[in-house]
Amino acid sequence: MTARAADRARYDRATAALDAPLALVDLDAFDANADDLVRRAQGKPVRVASKSVRCRALLERVLARDGFQGIMSFTLAESLWLARSGFDDVLLAYPSADRAGYAELASDPKAAAAVTVMVDDVAQLDLIDAARQGGREVVRVCLELDTSLQLLGGRVRVGARRSPLHSPAQLAELARSVARRPGFRLVGIMAYEGHVAGVGDALAGRPVRSRAIRLMQAAARRELAERRGAAVRAVRAVAPELEFVNGGGTGSVQYTAAEDAVTEIAAGSGLYVPRLFDNYTSFRGRPAALFALPVVRRPGVGVVTVLGGGYPASGAAGRDRLPEPYLPEGLRYDPQEGAGEVQTPLLGSPADDLLIGDKVWFRHAKAGELCERFDVLHLLEGDTVTATVPTYRGEGHTFL
Repeated sequence: MTARAADRARYDRATAALDAPLALVDLDAFDANADDLVRRAQGKPVRVASKSVRCRALLERVLARDGFQGIMSFTLAESLWLARSGFDDVLLAYPSADRAGYAELASDPKAAAAVTVMVDDVAQLDLIDAARQGGREVVRVCLELDTSLQLLGGRVRVGARRSPLHSPAQLAELARSVARRPGFRLVGIMAYEGHVAGVGDALAGRPVRSRAIRLMQAAARRELAERRGAAVRAVRAVAPELEFVNGGGTGSVQYTAAEDAVTEIAAGSGLYVPRLFDNYTSFRGRPAALFALPVVRRPGVGVVTVLGGGYPASGAAGRDRLPEPYLPEGLRYDPQEGAGEVQTPLLGSPADDLLIGDKVWFRHAKAGELCERFDVLHLLEGDTVTATVPTYRGEGHTFL
């Protein structure tokens, strides 16, 4: 029996009394992945990206482990909810236009002490001030440095279009604007190198492209390390009491941790290890989050149909955004239908061994987005489901 077949038998035994569709997190794999992130972070604390987890119980679990410190959130409403729930170090990783949220932040001492908001434009400071509604709490601010690799005078760009602040001088100028403005305190810098952390460099069957990605990423890491160091020095000249410099992501933890300017690492997807993180030479994780769909039809030889399944991940549309039929091994989508809204046909010889009511296990392409489809996660330890905990959705929150 292969390791994957053994996992399937274990998952089926543990959930025999549970009807699918369902979502499961294998805590043994989750904890092993957490340990690997800490190892790669080389002594620097790991800030957990909540968008990749979306479950308070699992955020609490990982933050209780040595090597983890703080949350990186994705909306202001989520940040405030987490602060009200007792999390005392929440970095909002994206600028917000949530005026009601800013009014609450500026009027609540506990929230203002716990939450740091993201800024990359003076207009965002104007919006926050206009939204205060009399709130006098000092708002903690983090600046985001654009990490993209820009060549040929900016005509060629590699990396996400995020912050407009690309140069150390631009970052320092905004730092001065924050420092001059009453009601704000600059406490951090963030720089997320998604073109390194979020792009696999070992694509199956594509050796030439994989080699090109590795060369690009090596050049991007060198350029960013120099520019990030200069940016941090420039901002510290304005704000010498800067509390943190955040960088990285699951795919670049060890590279970013090696930079002296960086004080903490961001990661989250590496806890669940969705299918998009199979294509890296720098680390190997264990799939920890899966979902099961029930077989409801057997249309013919080598075909079964499962209920649901149309759970594509965000990003540029493509086959790599679809969930992966994972267990039993050897199933694949019908190219004419793909993953369906209410049913999904699957092809392959393993289909002939599946009965009505059996479970087919899938891996989502990305991490936390799986939790937008399920109210609860069943937590597996060994051969037993030991707890069932709500996702954000199960607690009545769909922040985006």
